[in-house]
Amino acid sequence: MKKVLLIAAIVLLSAGAGAWVTHHRMTSDKAMGASVMPPEEDSGHQHILVKMKDAQGKIYYTCSMHPQVHLDHPGNCPICGMPLIEKPETTLTDTGTAPSNAHKPLYWYDPMKPDQHFDKPGKSPFMDMQLVPMYGDNAGGGDIISIDPRTVQNLGIRTATVERHMVTQELRAPGSVAINENRIEVVQTRAAGWIEKLHVRALNDPVRKGQLLAEVYSPDLFAAQQEFVLASRAKDAALTASARQRLLLLGLSDGQLVRLEKTGEAQRRVAYYSPVDGVVTELGVRDGAQVSPGMSLYTLADLSKVWVNAEVSETQAANLAPGGAVDALLAALPGRTFAGQIDYVYPEVNSQTRTVRVRAMLNNKNLLLKPGMFADVVLGKGKAREALMVPSESLIRTGTRSTVIVAEAEGRFHPVEVRLGMQRDGQTEVLKGLEEGQKVVASGQFLIDSEANLRGVFNKLDTAEKPADGLEQESGQ
Repeated sequence: MKKVLLIAAIVLLSAGAGAWVTHHRMTSDKAMGASVMPPEEDSGHQHILVKMKDAQGKIYYTCSMHPQVHLDHPGNCPICGMPLIEKPETTLTDTGTAPSNAHKPLYWYDPMKPDQHFDKPGKSPFMDMQLVPMYGDNAGGGDIISIDPRTVQNLGIRTATVERHMVTQELRAPGSVAINENRIEVVQTRAAGWIEKLHVRALNDPVRKGQLLAEVYSPDLFAAQQEFVLASRAKDAALTASARQRLLLLGLSDGQLVRLEKTGEAQRRVAYYSPVDGVVTELGVRDGAQVSPGMSLYTLADLSKVWVNAEVSETQAANLAPGGAVDALLAALPGRTFAGQIDYVYPEVNSQTRTVRVRAMLNNKNLLLKPGMFADVVLGKGKAREALMVPSESLIRTGTRSTVIVAEAEGRFHPVEVRLGMQRDGQTEVLKGLEEGQKVVASGQFLIDSEANLRGVFNKLDTAEKPADGLEQESGQ
């Protein structure tokens, strides 16, 4: 019984002590003026959204670290919760006022995937964030595209400056040395027979004009020689003339006929001589081989003049004509320049490479230029002049015109139609449409081009009045 009473006394004392402590704490806090807040609202780790107003005065909540977050109720930022500064929704013009159509977005997009467009606001299907509106800018005449600088950075847009360079009216093209087909000679037989002695036996052997190549036994030629000798001895002028003509038709030269008249003896072997200085490119017979009329014994090429065939882009070949100056540089002969002139511009375009073949004639007296050598060909070399140049990659070609995207300050862009000149080393000459010092978009311009098409900017270029000489492209000047 005593134990039960002792336990009850201890419980009562504990309860009384707790009540006194609680009352004492509340009294102390009240005396100090402290306010009691729920633990979850007193935590420093919870971030609240900033209360904002849009252009129409509607209240929304956003996180300035992620201004694309727009909520119609307070709460925590779904991304980071960090409190940031106020950022207006509307796009400002150069005068600092919102455009008249700022309340009419062109479309909505996700800044992390700006190439995907949506026709209404909402949450991005790719990221846990709200879509951002893209507004048009009609204050400057309707040809300006404004893009948020953050989006420009995400797109990786790169610009280049329009600059003046010293250029020459020349064109470089790859080429190769080739045999001059106009200086090829073929040695043939005109009578049946056999090769009794072959004096030049290998391909690519050099030969001199008048050099003995082969000796052929031909029964027909031998009989025709005997007829000529008999007619000469009989002093029958008509018969002698007829026999002479037959020997010429069978391939004997005037010199061989003169020797035949002097000796008065028919030759069993008929000699064949080289008609040019050159090399053997084809060998059709061997010792003891039978030959027939029209059969080729040798094909000889005179290499004292050679061709250099260059492949020129079809857009640059329009102004090339026979007689133009040509310089050929060969890696096999460093430090040497071989001068010549254009001999022929072929009348067809290679359907695979879209190039036109241009043939140049070069002297080769020392035989340094060998068929098959590669060459760097400089065509139409002229005086140096200044030209306005832009990177060729910045051009947007539609087939009917050429345009570039000019970059202005603060993410503003507009398309400009240009008239083009020569192309060289990744640069293209601009004859009309740009000024020195302007910035053009060299990478990402096709995404801005899609914006311009959506806005109808290029349609305005089509309907605008054009100068008398037009803006058609002029290449290869």
